Amino acid sequence: MTTHSLSIRDLHASIGDKPILKGLSLEIPKGQVHAIMGKNGAGKSTLAKIMAGHPDYTVTSGDVLLDGQSILGLEPDVRARLGLFLAFQYPMEIPGVTIANFIRAALQARLPEGEELEATDYYAKLYAKMDALSVPRNFTSRSVNEGFSGGEKKRCEILQMAMLEPSYAVLDETDSGLDIDALKIVSAGVNALRGPNIGMLVITHYQRLLDYIVPDKVHVMSEGRIILSGDKDLALKLEAEGYDWVEKEHGAKATERALAV
Repeated sequence: MTTHSLSIRDLHASIGDKPILKGLSLEIPKGQVHAIMGKNGAGKSTLAKIMAGHPDYTVTSGDVLLDGQSILGLEPDVRARLGLFLAFQYPMEIPGVTIANFIRAALQARLPEGEELEATDYYAKLYAKMDALSVPRNFTSRSVNEGFSGGEKKRCEILQMAMLEPSYAVLDETDSGLDIDALKIVSAGVNALRGPNIGMLVITHYQRLLDYIVPDKVHVMSEGRIILSGDKDLALKLEAEGYDWVEKEHGAKATERALAV
């Protein structure tokens, strides 16, 4: 187990008195893209929210580590400053706050107290990232996600990720609500950011996203745990045959292993 990874270790979590995650373990090394697939209710989006520090969920045991450091118990903004980025399934609108000012405030928050983000350098970097991601320059003068299409909201988040340069990014249902043209554009943006200094976890229901963002590994999640892992061919089999076969063949084995621990 490398320390240069996002490591989830035997994670158990609940909302109220309802268990959601039931011994989930996963490791995403820097430089790799992993995908989690599974039916509705498997716990995929819950995992993303727990890693980001959502207050509605209670972690009852296990741990989440960034490069060897536990992040459980830390405030969401502290987790972000340590290098974790979450792209939301349904990004919020922030009326009256332009994208340029929003990203600038996020970068300023990372600087030591008293140090100011230099405007010329900031806009030079912003426009360079926008050009690399084929985002129109006038995009930054719009209020964050206000009146945006689904594709524009997701492109806004990819631009934020490019500017913040996280160590690990969790993309929760990035393909949700996108038509095929928007999906291609967003996927191209994600692929442009792939590299040795970032690990990515892509959460999705459908294989179609993985036609464009080809993962190093695919994991199947069911009833709050990972029950099977494989390469990109596993996603193709899931698309063709559904999830019932993997739950039938591997779900019981995963439960037995969890009970034996």
